[in-house]
Amino acid sequence: MTLIKSISGIRGTIGGKAGNALTPIDVVKFTAAYGSMIKGDKTECKVIVGRDARISGDMVNRLVCGTLSGLGINVIDLGLSTTPTVEMAVVMENAQGGIILTASHNPKQWNALKLLNEKGEFISDEIGKQVLAVAESGEINFADVDKLGSISENKDYIRKHIDEILKIKLVDVDAIKAKKFKIVVDAVNSTGGIAIPMLLRALGVDDIVEIFCTPDGKFPHNPEPLPENLTAISNEVIRQKADLGIVVDPDVDRLALVNEDGSMFGEEYTLVAVSDYVLKNVSEETLHALNFKKNTVSNLSSTRALRDVTDMHKGSYNASAVGEVNVVKMMKETHAVIGGEGNGGIIFPELHYGRDAMVGIALFLTHLAKSDKLCSILRSSYPDYTIAKKKIDLDDNINIDELLEGIKEKYKKQPINTVDGVKIEFENEWVHLRRSNTEAIIRIYAESKSEATANHLAEKIIMDMKQIIKG
Repeated sequence: MTLIKSISGIRGTIGGKAGNALTPIDVVKFTAAYGSMIKGDKTECKVIVGRDARISGDMVNRLVCGTLSGLGINVIDLGLSTTPTVEMAVVMENAQGGIILTASHNPKQWNALKLLNEKGEFISDEIGKQVLAVAESGEINFADVDKLGSISENKDYIRKHIDEILKIKLVDVDAIKAKKFKIVVDAVNSTGGIAIPMLLRALGVDDIVEIFCTPDGKFPHNPEPLPENLTAISNEVIRQKADLGIVVDPDVDRLALVNEDGSMFGEEYTLVAVSDYVLKNVSEETLHALNFKKNTVSNLSSTRALRDVTDMHKGSYNASAVGEVNVVKMMKETHAVIGGEGNGGIIFPELHYGRDAMVGIALFLTHLAKSDKLCSILRSSYPDYTIAKKKIDLDDNINIDELLEGIKEKYKKQPINTVDGVKIEFENEWVHLRRSNTEAIIRIYAESKSEATANHLAEKIIMDMKQIIKG
């Protein structure tokens, strides 16, 4: 059993002993801490709650809504929803916060509380630490009986979310409809099974093949949208002679695409393709009105292809520390018109500052329609990179900071970024070393234009670390 407490939320496995997993006691404890921080001394306070379709969702939802009510907070329960939908609802309802009940790409035994601020964005490091401190102190005052908060339901927000996407100038429904796309959807039996077909129909797509779209939380495969987990949709795209396949994770903030020949478009390239379309077509009027520039942001472990595409459009690319909250922070600082993470997470701030597979789908389909290309041909038009992912297990007595300093010293003649671990740039490659916060592990990410070179670079860095350890 596992319970992981972080600044942006609480996640763990269901069942077991309190304090060692995400038990009902732990759900109430951390919800109460967050709620008390959000409410403070306000006389009126509103929080949005929504969940994915995992099996434990209804149980956790009842605990969360009841606890918030007990604090005197008014709750709007969206029921089965998506992470980006909840984020938008916080702003649209002028709420003081939101809680998304989802463990994202984790298997069915997991669930989590993702915590939002009044902007519909993940809470800051500072607030997160305060929530954890309050939870551990247990110093929480609940409301008197006459001051309990109300709980109301609103099941219309996925539709409202879609309506807002349709208002975006860069989304061209007529162009999409004219192509008469046939699309296969894999929503891993979660809330994407509700949201994605609804979105596609609103975009003018009538020929939709749904697999694993029953929102019962019975995940038919590992819910992380990686190639090894997507064999079923790959085969179905070929069998159906579809134009593409669309895959989302359980809370619909990550987007993966399957080409018409069953090959993977690549999670890393979801953001690259959408950014290419946005940078090419966004108007100067829109940039000026929203105070954006033709800039992009992704995290340090994301593909260099985004930088290449940004340079092509005469924009500026910046890399942030890993984590959505860090990407958003840098996007705001650089006035980026689009950004995200290489795991298929697209952040389009004209709509909202959060990873959103739904807006990603709308922008990608417009791009595909206007390109008049097969999905695989569109993919081949982008610089081709491969990322190798390795790790090195270390003894507990090894000083990881000194080890990373040793790597920095060895490669001091190369450009080095230390915002998040150590990233070393080479002419056509890079390698990124990040330490684990919970284990004696350093994770190594290396990118090159060939898989063999990427793997060789990662292994070379591992050998360097072993030599440093030996002294």
